[in-house]
Amino acid sequence: MQSIIHLDNIRKSYFMGKQELPVLKGISLDIRKNEYVALMGPSGSGKSTLMNIVGCLDSPTSGDYFLNGHQVSKMEDNDLAEVRNREIGFVFQQFNLLPRLTAVENVALPLIYSGISKKQRIEMAMHVLAQVDLADRSHHRPNEMSGGQCQRVAIARALVNNPSLVLADEPTGNLDTKTSYEIMNIFNRIQEAGNTIVLVTHEEDIAHYAKRIVRLRDGVIESDRKTEAVTV
Repeated sequence: MQSIIHLDNIRKSYFMGKQELPVLKGISLDIRKNEYVALMGPSGSGKSTLMNIVGCLDSPTSGDYFLNGHQVSKMEDNDLAEVRNREIGFVFQQFNLLPRLTAVENVALPLIYSGISKKQRIEMAMHVLAQVDLADRSHHRPNEMSGGQCQRVAIARALVNNPSLVLADEPTGNLDTKTSYEIMNIFNRIQEAGNTIVLVTHEEDIAHYAKRIVRLRDGVIESDRKTEAVTV
């Protein structure tokens, strides 16, 4: 099966004057279509830097990154942005919803630049809102919804472009335990429907919803193992 993500000896350094600060020290990793992978590691391990590279938000200092068969590690920013918009759906801890827009309008936002009519954009947004059990709240604004409902809207927005990869960065970080488990069960359903998910978390119970856990320490992969995924 083809790898959605193929990382070969990825290195990333930052420079303070002439001093080099290596953050990633040779990461090689393959994630295949429909896998569900959690990235873990202590603060300073490099997991946020790795997530930014996987998400095409940053480029490596050296090494090769292929996303869905495209060599993205050598791309210019404009081309990276196009790949990012087409191939990746992002879910963040802070939800990042626009407060003046309704749920369905927030979900439809990524489709505005794709030449799709407004009517079709709304239909597509309603379809993914139904997937996350939120069709009945489609005309509510973020301040009229709970944190868990806002995160469902953010998940629907990540899915509306039918991306190759869903990248979730601490998606339960602002939620209580019960709501966190509800959100993670939605990710389980998304993965079972055929999506590839990479989850960044520091919480062990959340990581165990994934089928594979990759642990980073000091810029290298410390362990990479399959896990028995849980449902609650």
